[in-house]
Amino acid sequence: MITHTKAVILKSVDYQESSKIITVLTEEHGKIALIARGAKRAKSKLSGIIEIGNILDVVYYFKPSRSVQSLTEASISYSSINFRIDFERASILYATLELVSQLVHESEENQAMFDFINKFITWLGGIEEVDISVFCYVQIRCAELCGFNLVLQDADTENSFFFDISNGSLSNEIESELSYKLTVLQSLFMKTALTSRKSKIFNLGLKGQELKQLIHHLDVYFKYHIEGYQDRRSDSIFEKMLQDLK
Repeated sequence: MITHTKAVILKSVDYQESSKIITVLTEEHGKIALIARGAKRAKSKLSGIIEIGNILDVVYYFKPSRSVQSLTEASISYSSINFRIDFERASILYATLELVSQLVHESEENQAMFDFINKFITWLGGIEEVDISVFCYVQIRCAELCGFNLVLQDADTENSFFFDISNGSLSNEIESELSYKLTVLQSLFMKTALTSRKSKIFNLGLKGQELKQLIHHLDVYFKYHIEGYQDRRSDSIFEKMLQDLK
């Protein structure tokens, strides 16, 4: 079946001498692998557009029995030079795409996730200033979009919340031995992320060790609920960024 749809490039690896295999999140078929034949050749129409984070208009021949589909045409729908020149912006992008790649299933349509990532990349590429805590917000939104909802059981942030890894609840009471005690600022960030979609959340000042710890707690939450969930390769970049922000 010939398919024309939008696709976000999650991963790209070289294949043989002149081609690339890209993992993409498509609007039509969810996460799939495409072979871009000749993409490494300078004169190829695909040369220069196969970059992680680019949003493409693609045409491919989809056959359910194949693990890798054949890309026939592609053009850029959205790309930002800021991802090539801004270290913090790029690291947030790469971490986000690694996270999404682990959360979505092969060949399973997830329109809500596609819409979120499509809008997020465009926003991240164009916003004037970037706050590193945006990745923590991405984790929270992705949990919701994949059905691992976090549940706010208390609205009192004068005291810190307990984050229960087993059921995703945020409460002023310890619910199980798998509960992490959050700081007041971490609790406020979580509450704001779950009750509002406004950028004011990035003015709360969550950074350094507190941010690193909350990112870790959310990763543990994903690991508890998703078999085979792995640490991100981009975490080493986050370590450097968090060190610089201390």
